[in-house]
Amino acid sequence: MRLVTLTLNPAIDQTVTLDALTPGSVHRARSVWSDAGGKGVNVACCLADWGLAIAATGVLGQDNAAPFAQLLAAKSIDDRFVWIPGETRTNLKLLDASGGDTTDINLPGLEFGPSTVEAVRAVLADLTGPGSLAVLAGSLPRSLGPDIYARLTAELKRRGARVVLDASGPALAAALAAGRDSLPDAIKPNRHELEEWAGRPLPTLADVLDAAHHLQRSGIALVCVSLGAEGALFVSSEGALRALPPPTRVASTVGAGDALVAGLVAGLHDGLPLPDLARRALAFAAGKLSRTGANLPPRAEVEAIAADIQVERLG
Repeated sequence: MRLVTLTLNPAIDQTVTLDALTPGSVHRARSVWSDAGGKGVNVACCLADWGLAIAATGVLGQDNAAPFAQLLAAKSIDDRFVWIPGETRTNLKLLDASGGDTTDINLPGLEFGPSTVEAVRAVLADLTGPGSLAVLAGSLPRSLGPDIYARLTAELKRRGARVVLDASGPALAAALAAGRDSLPDAIKPNRHELEEWAGRPLPTLADVLDAAHHLQRSGIALVCVSLGAEGALFVSSEGALRALPPPTRVASTVGAGDALVAGLVAGLHDGLPLPDLARRALAFAAGKLSRTGANLPPRAEVEAIAADIQVERLG
């Protein structure tokens, strides 16, 4: 089964660790490190760590290409990016060591036109076909309309690929408004993104479950809602359940949601039943929390985490 991720707005994530973040104050950084990333890149890295062959595509700037080229080569990821003039953006992540919270400052990405989009579509066409799995993930550059994921999903589905979408805002709304035959096969909003799509607060687990059921009945085979420290909700034709994470030492929360997506893809790749898929997805996320960057612990450690994850059936 061919696996591919798409990242249209990648970034170099620069994480600055502070003793405590106090707005309006001068801070001395405890540490700083940079990771080549973006949601699809992070997903590909976790899947490569798990031992799956994976290709990654999207758009990258030629002027600061080295971190991405080095990362993809180190992880043995098939680099199918479209490279254009300019610099890939840098995102700042301020990690408050006192509470473990991360404050994100996301900068604008590269802007590009229709010819670059066509080049990306050609790569996707070459990489996908019946039985393949494609992950479309992350924000969009300002030069692209919010319907790009919806259009790419329709094209991928026509080629027989399954599509996992991790998007938010107008891009997610456009993809979820597509015709039933053009909907993604799986989505992973967090609670805030689901509330944004629903247009109302979802304060209780029952509210979140109701919105997820609505999406699943509309034609999305698997709906996963990440709930942070409360775990994640999974809804499919097999039913609904919540997976609860084990106690985890947190080195960095950066990329935990992307690791969850990677766990979903790894579960779909192996055809796992919903409870086992939920355990694997949450184990990927919990394992990544113990590492900086988009890195998983060794496979045996992830499997041990999965065995400790509690799964509860919901109505």
